[in-house]
Amino acid sequence: MTLYCSHTSPYVRKVMVLAHETGLIDQIALVIGSGTPLESGGAPIEVNPLGKVPTLARADGSALYDSRVICQYLDARANAGLYPEGQRRWDTLTLEATADGILDAALLMVYETRLRPEEIRFAPFVEGQWAKIDRALDVIEARWMAYLAGPLCIGQIALGCALGYLDLRHAARDWRATRPALAQWDARFAARESMRATQPPAG
Repeated sequence: MTLYCSHTSPYVRKVMVLAHETGLIDQIALVIGSGTPLESGGAPIEVNPLGKVPTLARADGSALYDSRVICQYLDARANAGLYPEGQRRWDTLTLEATADGILDAALLMVYETRLRPEEIRFAPFVEGQWAKIDRALDVIEARWMAYLAGPLCIGQIALGCALGYLDLRHAARDWRATRPALAQWDARFAARESMRATQPPAG
């Protein structure tokens, strides 16, 4: 399998963490290539018409894309159980969706400041995106800590990668300041071997 990726993409990191946790990492070759909404650059448009990473090319020539699709495929391939059955499955998928929503908003904030010329940047848009993140983190702190103490699942992996991306791109917002329980969980989760192995470069 070949994974088209970027070392700073939090969606790629989610796939990579899962690959480490399932023992599939040695079966995946990495190809660096990504772009932006304004410039496809090295994006893998030949295998993914959306030009986005992560994209996983399989031996038969077909490709899977979107981190949620790839993670489910790898989990099924390894029979790892990171997508549990029963009620916990729906909780897991909801937590993954919440974490991915945090990432979507955080990435839009980056695009607004990095891609849009300064004279047409819209500060209320940036603050609106952060408000989504703020609300989501408050809900996780208030309602999800018991769940996060349970067995490893894709929801935890997605959340760990989302919090790591906030540290990478929005550290000045200090998400930990009012969320001590989540901060403690993150410190423990970030110490996992899979998380250390996929730590993105600064910059």
